[in-house]
Amino acid sequence: MAMNYLPWYLERGDGPLLAAAIHDGHYIREELLSNLAISEADRLREEDPFTGGWTSIAPTSLVARQSRFEVDFNRPREKAVYQTPEDAWGLKVWKSPISRDCIDRSLAVYDAFYQEVRGLLARMTQRYERIVVLDLHTYNHRREGAESAAADPYNNPEVNIGTGTMDRQRWAPIVNRFILDLRNFDYLGHHLDVRENVKFRGGYFPLWIHQNFPETVCVLSVEFKKFFMDEWTGRADDTHLSTIQRALQSTIWGLHEELVKFGQIDRELTT
Repeated sequence: MAMNYLPWYLERGDGPLLAAAIHDGHYIREELLSNLAISEADRLREEDPFTGGWTSIAPTSLVARQSRFEVDFNRPREKAVYQTPEDAWGLKVWKSPISRDCIDRSLAVYDAFYQEVRGLLARMTQRYERIVVLDLHTYNHRREGAESAAADPYNNPEVNIGTGTMDRQRWAPIVNRFILDLRNFDYLGHHLDVRENVKFRGGYFPLWIHQNFPETVCVLSVEFKKFFMDEWTGRADDTHLSTIQRALQSTIWGLHEELVKFGQIDRELTT
């Protein structure tokens, strides 16, 4: 690992909101590069390279720098290092099986990440009692090739909100308000198709948080379909990128209001 390199970037701020982009990273440590079978373009297509920028909507942000193809923070520990094509959408990641030592070094990063998250959330909940985490992702919808037709929008909403790992009844006011505010945003003259648990229900990252902080942390897994970019070339439309950020920003006040209704007492939120 490069000197002074950290596998994630953490910006701490005030307030009960955290935005995370745990698939934004592209870095793979040098000892693994010569054994990579997957192309850089194929790697980039399955990563979420623009989500890190969107995390600026929250005062506290967490952005992964490590590629999910080295270690995936959104999977259980035993599945966090892809070893077979079945682990990676049929993609061959390695020329030859990676050694146990290499796997262990990647899992050490995984363990350190979750230790960081545990400490961060413990500190935030001590101060704010309840907090919201926006778990930001993107997803592909032209998997058959660059010239293929887009996947059926009926099963592929522009925005999928994953809530399958939470006590939905407990967090209903926050979930419903977030979806309503995101739908109501004027997105370049129309309203986004925002639906819940259609394409994804949420991965291990929100599951782990909800298991460890069940009464104090609500994680909304927000997956934007790659309508804002060409998923095969990796080129994105700057207007869409900035508009998505403004759409997310439009939900922040509503999340604050719902936290206040929960009994969230903090003068910063009400003044």
